[in-house]
Amino acid sequence: VGRFAGVQAKQQIYTGSYETEWDFLYDVLTRNGVDEQAVLKENQATYTYQNAIHSRAVTDAAGIQVNRAIICCKAQHARRCKMYYQLLYPETELLICPSDTGINRYNWFETEAGIEEVLGEMERCGAQFHQILREKIEMPGKE
Repeated sequence: VGRFAGVQAKQQIYTGSYETEWDFLYDVLTRNGVDEQAVLKENQATYTYQNAIHSRAVTDAAGIQVNRAIICCKAQHARRCKMYYQLLYPETELLICPSDTGINRYNWFETEAGIEEVLGEMERCGAQFHQILREKIEMPGKE
């Protein structure tokens, strides 16, 4: 939707007014014991590929060589997310921690919502990644 849609679960715990998804996730992490100095800020992205691009800029600016990373995302979104991060972090071992939000590899084909979401992700994998690779090839001086 181009903006943070708001807290979806545990609204009784996370009652703050969050302008961005990063603001919300920062609150979740720090409330659960993560040192605030350990959380890097990337709150410009509005979609997954932008998040990978901006995340790379943040880690590069901080001088961080990312050797291994954990990507936490919806199970049905994991393939596309991993493709983008592999493109931006080719030297990094990416570990995927999929979140089961009710649609998973065992039941996605049993409901209209599951079919739409999973097949929609498959379509985006092909269409978006195809365009990204085409643009990458067309950019002079880029690998």
